[in-house]
Amino acid sequence: MNPLSSLGWRPELAEHLLPGTVPARVARVDRGRLAVLAADGERRVHPGAGLHADPALGGPAVGDWVALRGELAVALLPRTSAFVRTGAGRTSTAQVVAANLDVVLVVDALTADPRLRRVERYLAVAWSSGATPVVVLTKADLCDDVAAGVEAVREDALGVEVLAVSSWTGEGLDAVGGLLGPGRTAAMVGPSGVGKSSLLNALAGDAVAGTREIRGDGRGRHTTTARELHLLPGGALLVDTPGMRELALHDDAAGVAATYADVADLAQDCRFRDCGHGGEPGCAVAAAIDDGRLDPARFLGWRKLQAEQHRQLLRVDARARAEERARLRALHRSLRDQPYRTR
Repeated sequence: MNPLSSLGWRPELAEHLLPGTVPARVARVDRGRLAVLAADGERRVHPGAGLHADPALGGPAVGDWVALRGELAVALLPRTSAFVRTGAGRTSTAQVVAANLDVVLVVDALTADPRLRRVERYLAVAWSSGATPVVVLTKADLCDDVAAGVEAVREDALGVEVLAVSSWTGEGLDAVGGLLGPGRTAAMVGPSGVGKSSLLNALAGDAVAGTREIRGDGRGRHTTTARELHLLPGGALLVDTPGMRELALHDDAAGVAATYADVADLAQDCRFRDCGHGGEPGCAVAAAIDDGRLDPARFLGWRKLQAEQHRQLLRVDARARAEERARLRALHRSLRDQPYRTR
């Protein structure tokens, strides 16, 4: 058996290797160095300029495959999937959180009322990654009604498996482990303090990630400071990520549509193609809200992510900006030419 297959290697990647190079998988990205997993074990290598040859890829990320020549990583191999967000702050730069994933575990805790809008945001990015999203609700041992918490998220996370786990008692760990077969790669994403590091330790059967005590309100203190790829005993690979203070979408129209498929389907039944769902006659979305089929908060979450995705598209796409300017000019002309407009 090829030792690289246990690291998630795909034979078709071999055609992208440069002559005289060998493949390795990025386990951690540090300033000026990469920790990689190769056929002969873990190595520390220097990133070469070739890793940034394609600006669209954004440089090496945890989970990437690279071509090594000696102690130098000289090329980035094609990705099958990537969890991508817009970099923090006032920027439009894409930041790859983890690459070549099979599963994205969207982690939240059962220690408070379900934070559905936050879960929806993570799911929108997870759907766009090309991997399969799964919601994992941790700290089940601290929840008085686990079934109700899971059901609330399940009703909102359409088409997504929702699992409840306790890293303390072991409840639900087998179900999560069942998603992580040999050679499969998953990434845990979520805010600080929801128990990602504790979940990693429970799945690994050892303290591979630092944790701190649970606070009085049942929330943990997150200690992961860098993204890192871990090999689990069963042969799976799991990326632990630091908590994200903000998760800005990056051109995630498909992810938003998948996350809010029910709202998007309703919008298709509106009388007017350009319905703004703000009181227009024949609006199917408004009708669903009125008769209780659609939660108004879910509708507002959809509109918020749609608007954010559109703003991001205008930042990165010159053609979209030109079309937006043309649309606004046409709108202004139509308002100016109205016969009964007050002068």
